[in-house]
Amino acid sequence: MASVTLEAVRKVYANSQVAVAGASFEIKDGEFLVMVGPSGCGKSTLLRMIAGLEPITSGTLRIGDRIVNDVAPKDRDIAMVFQSYALYPHMSVGENLAFGLTLRGTARAEIKRRVNEAAATLELGALLDRKPGQLSGGQRQRVALGRALVRNPSVFLLDEPLSNLDARLRLSMRVEIAKLHRKLGTTMVYVTHDQIEAMTLGQRIVVLKDGEIQQIDTPMNLYARPANLFVAGFLGSPAMNLLRGRVVEDGGLWLDTGTVRLPIDATTESATNARTFLGRDLVAGLRPEDLVPAAGRNLPATFMAQLELIEPVGNEIFLNVRVGDDALVIRVPPQALPRCWRTHRARF
Repeated sequence: MASVTLEAVRKVYANSQVAVAGASFEIKDGEFLVMVGPSGCGKSTLLRMIAGLEPITSGTLRIGDRIVNDVAPKDRDIAMVFQSYALYPHMSVGENLAFGLTLRGTARAEIKRRVNEAAATLELGALLDRKPGQLSGGQRQRVALGRALVRNPSVFLLDEPLSNLDARLRLSMRVEIAKLHRKLGTTMVYVTHDQIEAMTLGQRIVVLKDGEIQQIDTPMNLYARPANLFVAGFLGSPAMNLLRGRVVEDGGLWLDTGTVRLPIDATTESATNARTFLGRDLVAGLRPEDLVPAAGRNLPATFMAQLELIEPVGNEIFLNVRVGDDALVIRVPPQALPRCWRTHRARF
C-alpha cells in the first residue's frame, strides 16, 4: 500500500487546452478516493497521469515517498481497471488473470496461488475455464478486477469501471468493490461521472469542473456544505433547489425572490451571515427533502407553489412545483396525495 501526493500537477495539451489546472491533494495510504465531475472535467486525465499513461506538464507526483513523474507505468506498482474490460477473448478466465504475472516471469506456483486467491475473493472459482464470451457483463468486470488484484499493487486505479453495466449490475458491483476495498485495505482511486457511485463508494470525493478542483471532502460534508453552486447542484439526486433573491429587513430578515418572501430565522448562524448581505443578491440552497407540504401544519415559512408533475418512484415521491420563474423539486414519503394537488396551487 502507498499514499499518492499531487503537488500543483498540471496538464496542458499542444493546442494550449488546459485539461488539469494545478491539482494539489493527498490520497492517504489505504484510502478510497473518488474523483467525480461531468464529461471533460479532467478526472480521467488526472487518473492517467497517476498511472503514467499521460505525461505531466508541470508539478510533482509522488507514490509513497518516490517522485514518479518520469517513471514508466510498469514500474509504479499500480494496477488499472478500465471502462472496457479489455479481456483476451481467446484465453480462459484463469489465463486472463495470470497473463500479467506470466509476462513478469513470476513462478508458476506463485501465479497459481495468486490466481486462485483472487478467484476466491471475487467468486470466480467456477469460471476459471470459461472464455470471456461465455460470461455476463458483471462476471467480465470481476475478471478485469481480478487481473489487477493478482498483482498485489500499492495503488488501484479504476476508470469508470461500471459504466458499461446495467443499473442492477452497477449496484451489485458497487457493493463488491466496496467489500473488496475493506478486505484488502489497498489505496484506491476511482473515477466516475455518476454522483451516486461517488457518494456511496468514496471515503473522500474530489469534485472537478473544467480541469479545476471545486471541493474535496467526505460525501456527507459535500452534501451538507457545498463550497459553491456547482457542487451544490451536482451532488444529490434530485439536485439541490436554488432560489435566487435579495436579503431584506422588514420586521425581521427575509429572502425576497420577487415572488415569495421566506423568513430567515434570526436565531441561527445563517441569519448572522445573511445580515452581511442586506440589500444584496443571494442564492438559497434547499434540498428536496427539506421542503414539505404545509397542509394542516404550523410551519415557520410557507409559500404557494403550482404543482406541475408528480413522480412516484416507489419508496418516495417527487413533486415538481413552480414558484414564479423558479422550478423546485420536493421529496416526500410515499402517501396518498390529495386530488386537488393535481389541479390547484398548494402551500409548502
